Amino acid sequence: MKLYAERLPTAIRQLLTDIIIVVWVYLWIRAGFWVHGMVEKLAVPGQKLQSAGGGIADNLADAGSKVGKVPLVGDDLVKPFNGAADAARSLADAGAQQQQIVDQLALIMAILTLAVPLALVLFLWLPFRLRWMRRAGVASSVRREPAGRDLLALRALASQPLNELAKLGPDIAQSWRNGDAEAVDALAALELRKLGLSASGRRR
Repeated sequence: MKLYAERLPTAIRQLLTDIIIVVWVYLWIRAGFWVHGMVEKLAVPGQKLQSAGGGIADNLADAGSKVGKVPLVGDDLVKPFNGAADAARSLADAGAQQQQIVDQLALIMAILTLAVPLALVLFLWLPFRLRWMRRAGVASSVRREPAGRDLLALRALASQPLNELAKLGPDIAQSWRNGDAEAVDALAALELRKLGLSASGRRR
């Protein structure tokens, strides 16, 4: 399997494309983290609510325990403090729940930010790149064999544009059927050139 073409213009184009894709993915990952951080800021009120509610609940519970020590009326006096402490704890729980919701929302928004760009890379660019690598690797391994060059010539006849085939001569198909070595070599070279490979295997 070949990573890059042998013909310099094609190899440079592939390298630049790969670099652009890497930078593209990196920037979108950074964008995902940025979105996550921005949404996480919505959790600040919940944090303050949890902290304030917890602090008030602790203070009320402490005051209630002290009031409860008052002789005769202590039990009656402590009930309002305990009720207020429970209400404060409810506020603290509400703040904690808000933080959980914001955390989940931040994760979902970050994933949505990354989903489309990464899908484009995984389902459009990557299959195209792997397909070229596979085809170029096979073509590179068979180009020096007579049977392999014949297969490359057949591939060229089947897939190359008619105007490209016409440049090789009006009877190129008939010449290939007759086993003309020059026609086979010309067609094989055309297919290799399409893949960015040279007939000799040397970088150009």
